[in-house]
Amino acid sequence: MSVIEAETQFGAGPGTVRPPLRARLADGLFGTKLNTAITIVTTAFLVWTVPSLLRWALIDATWSGTSADCAARAGACWAFIGTKLRFIFFAFYPPDLHWRPLFVILLLLALVTASVLPRFWNRGLLIAWFGAIGGSWLLMSGWPGGRIVPSNQWGGLPVTLLVWTVCFAVAMPLAVLLALARRSKMGGLRTLAIGYIELMRGTPMVAILYVAMLIVPMALPEGITLDKTFRAMIMIALFWAAYLAEVVRGGLQTIPPGQYEAATALGLGYWRSMQLVILPQALRVVIPGIVNLAIGFLLATSLLAVIGIFDLLNAAKASATDPKWLGFYDEAYLLVAAIYFTFCFVGSRYSRRLERRLSGRPQHGRG
Repeated sequence: MSVIEAETQFGAGPGTVRPPLRARLADGLFGTKLNTAITIVTTAFLVWTVPSLLRWALIDATWSGTSADCAARAGACWAFIGTKLRFIFFAFYPPDLHWRPLFVILLLLALVTASVLPRFWNRGLLIAWFGAIGGSWLLMSGWPGGRIVPSNQWGGLPVTLLVWTVCFAVAMPLAVLLALARRSKMGGLRTLAIGYIELMRGTPMVAILYVAMLIVPMALPEGITLDKTFRAMIMIALFWAAYLAEVVRGGLQTIPPGQYEAATALGLGYWRSMQLVILPQALRVVIPGIVNLAIGFLLATSLLAVIGIFDLLNAAKASATDPKWLGFYDEAYLLVAAIYFTFCFVGSRYSRRLERRLSGRPQHGRG
């Protein structure tokens, strides 16, 4: 198989010749008997479900009014979403201070956006992470000089984003250290790293959250208390670090021994070799895997509900328990699903784009 044929088949590499869209659709939908069967079954399913779904979501929907207006019609009650949108986004945060969580949402989204753009990958971005996370926590709390809002009144989208960004920021450097320790030549250190990673990976995240809720407070010295959200962040970060460590270890295994030998020949010590030669290549290889794992971590934040933290999903569920708007769970869950889908879709597209970009680069030092 020639290089051009291979690139055409797998869609990789510079100069790839892609067939027209019509030809690709025809090949994808009816190229084989199996594809044809799947296309027919999928089309029949869509014809069966989409008209009734559109009728419920658009034609018979109630766009404004009260719960009595919604009960009089058979469609969706989007009036409920309009009334409860603030509660779903900010939960029990004082309404007159909603500008704080809104600013935190914008700040964290800007931080994440900058983090996925290669032009911002420098030391300034690391400082921005510390500043944005610390500033978000202080702003939500009301420090300094503002009205104090305890964390048990936080909730909704800012809590979901704050927990996700803080835990990911803490877990990533821990994961790198764990991955290096697991590949260390020191047997005791390697055994400890393996034990920690396997223990965390073998424990459900729900159990980790219960440990943060029940065990950690008993383990603290008398007179010392930690905020519930803060305890959950610590335990989640330790949990996620084990999974990230395995991804980073996979990247380290792709680096050929010649790179280590070249770094040693240049007179670099272990840490300088890792910082300047090994880790940049290893992390570049596993960036798509890290992005995919980050998407999974974002979805896992919904488990915070089991310890009573009102993340986005739990706030949406609670909004449907208002006696004035009882039972509109479908609309609430659809809104949350749309928000999660938006984040996951953008992350997935970014991962694919980054993967294509990295595969098009010459792989220095490979093989």
